[in-house]
Amino acid sequence: MAKITVVGAGNVGATCANVLAFNKIADTVVMLDVKAGVAEGKAMDMLQTAQTLGFETNILGVTNDYAATAGSDVIIVTSGIPRKPGMTREELIGTNADIVKSVVSQCLAYSPDAVFIIISNPMDTMTYLTLKATGLPKNRVIGMGGALDSSRFRYYLRMALKANPSQIEGIVIGGHGDTTMIPLKRLATCNGIPVAELLDAGTLDKVVADTMVGGATLTGLLGTSAWYAPGAAGAYVAESIIKDYKRVIPSCVYLEGEYGQKDICIGVPAVIGRKGVEAIVDVKLNAEEKALFEKSADAVRKTNDVLKEIKAL
Repeated sequence: MAKITVVGAGNVGATCANVLAFNKIADTVVMLDVKAGVAEGKAMDMLQTAQTLGFETNILGVTNDYAATAGSDVIIVTSGIPRKPGMTREELIGTNADIVKSVVSQCLAYSPDAVFIIISNPMDTMTYLTLKATGLPKNRVIGMGGALDSSRFRYYLRMALKANPSQIEGIVIGGHGDTTMIPLKRLATCNGIPVAELLDAGTLDKVVADTMVGGATLTGLLGTSAWYAPGAAGAYVAESIIKDYKRVIPSCVYLEGEYGQKDICIGVPAVIGRKGVEAIVDVKLNAEEKALFEKSADAVRKTNDVLKEIKAL
């Protein structure tokens, strides 16, 4: 009997829970939020679609009741605040670090064997914080960013190629940020054909550029961060764990020498199965890609350093 907890019933968390229920990924999905009534109301709303949509997943919404999360196989953390006007990066990281540490520690008290999927921002740094603050084995802490960035890359490839989405393959590695992610255009394919053979260089470069600002583009259109794709990406990673699919998913994981990096959580292709991160896939990067990855890692480390400056670690 699989059980998944989603902490945070905002747009991303609620979408994630809805996808988990609709796709029958778990028998029970718990949504937990700090604001009274929000998780309960959204759970009720979702359950009222069960007969219409044909699922039997039990959805439970609770307010700060961590006991209800007991025995979760996977815990998806979406908690945190967006950066507000006048707020420094250090203040944002400090606030979200406190929230994430509190959430994870309370979840572990009731689900000591759970695998954690981190969506909270800044995602790479919050994943690193979770790993270091808890002492969990590295296979049980996964950042979701690469799954989302890769889905956006495939979307822009699909639009440029006017192709069926099921034919598109493409991955994004590096940090989860508009200046740190690295869409691997060299390896992207459409029905097995390298996209570089189907698109001219200028169009492919635009696909890469659009992917890198994909989140900012949506924020500009919506006036807030996106939620459908992030929520679905979190559920996609959770499904690979619960069903032991062993999918290769670009994920923010802890490196110990892989890709020439140590003591950092950053996006690389990983095999995601029942134990969480079951293997890191060593993609042979060319010189240009290696340079971009090193630059991305440097930027992620700079953000991680804030954790030490504010004594969050």
